Amino acid sequence: MIRPIIAALFSFCLIIVPSHSKLFAQEILSIDDAVLIGLENNYGVLISRNVSEQAENNYSYGLYNFFPGLSLTTSRSEQVSDSEFIAGGEERSTSGARSSNTNAAINLDWTLFDGFRMFAAYEALGKLRDMSDQELRLNMEVLVTNISLAYYNIIRINEQMKILENNVEVSLERIEIEETKVDLGSGSEYDLLQARTDLNADRAAYIRERNRLTEAKIYLNELLSRTPDTEFVVTDDILIRRDLNRDELYQKIITQNTELVIARMQKDLAGLEIRQIRGERYPEISLTSGYSFNRSENDGGFIRFNETTGFSIGVSARVSLFDGANISRRIQNARINQRNADLSVEMQKLRLEADFEAAYRAYRNAIELVDLEEENFQNAEQTLDIALERFRLGSISSLEFREAQRTFLQAENRLINTKYDAKVAETELLQLSGELALLFVD
Repeated sequence: MIRPIIAALFSFCLIIVPSHSKLFAQEILSIDDAVLIGLENNYGVLISRNVSEQAENNYSYGLYNFFPGLSLTTSRSEQVSDSEFIAGGEERSTSGARSSNTNAAINLDWTLFDGFRMFAAYEALGKLRDMSDQELRLNMEVLVTNISLAYYNIIRINEQMKILENNVEVSLERIEIEETKVDLGSGSEYDLLQARTDLNADRAAYIRERNRLTEAKIYLNELLSRTPDTEFVVTDDILIRRDLNRDELYQKIITQNTELVIARMQKDLAGLEIRQIRGERYPEISLTSGYSFNRSENDGGFIRFNETTGFSIGVSARVSLFDGANISRRIQNARINQRNADLSVEMQKLRLEADFEAAYRAYRNAIELVDLEEENFQNAEQTLDIALERFRLGSISSLEFREAQRTFLQAENRLINTKYDAKVAETELLQLSGELALLFVD
């Protein structure tokens, strides 16, 4: 009887020990550390930061004619030529005459007035910069959410593995009892074989859960932009906040939800587009000025040397008298875009309200379920202890004990999954309100 038990324990250790043998060498990763690593290393966030930096660089007065354009041009050419000509009735010719021409000019071009289009364009650049910052923030919020859910999923799987590990130990004890009964002549080989079959099923469930843990860790490492085989361990419990206030969360969603902020910025951009197009109906006034230098030398011509310098200044105005009503058409389309932007804001607001309502109800229901499942778990744990003692005494059958074991396993799993569901709902609420990433993003 002892030898089969030792063999069973040894084979069980082959399952359990490899997954924990590197425990002391592994990194202890907290949720805060995971989020900070992800925000620093995630490739998607790094790309969004670069895009935001480009938008910041583009926010410049120089892009839209606020400053004059100043250019310098120079040129020099030389020529050697033969020529024949008649001067004063006398025919003359030159051979190998050299000539040169040197030019230099500095020119200034400045748009003095363009119907206020430059101001609207510059304001639009500011909006685009702000939108880029908000899109970066949104990407960071999504990343924080994904990291949080991946992290808590690993905790859930770890807890389920502990449950399955404990379940295997109970099954081993069941086999020991069955073997004792067989040795005493009060048991049956059928019950012993059934107990061993159930033990193998419990081991198989543990191995499948261990594979799930490996996949979950690989996914979290991907979010953190780390190699898939980076080893780490997480904390042991899912802590649920019970103090989330519905009215406070709703007000934060309406005022600071990132997606809603972006939608409002797109509405503002549509209004700036109308201003820019309207500006094309006004005259465009430009100032041009310059200073030029020209020097020419010709060995074979009448004028051997000539040099001119001078300053010039001018003002030009241009106004479109008729363009086939294209400006009016573009203004109409821009107004349609503005109306669509208004509708998008309202649509986004309605979607957020629906998501908030669903998430908050899921959160409250999950809190109630956690309390209920904790009570069920305690009852199932006591029931299993009683069933194990009765099974030792032979007052219940092997199948009845297995049913108590299964009930306890299901109660423990439901409790863990309910805690995870509550954390998912809590995380979604905090993301919608902009609170989840507030500590890390700002």
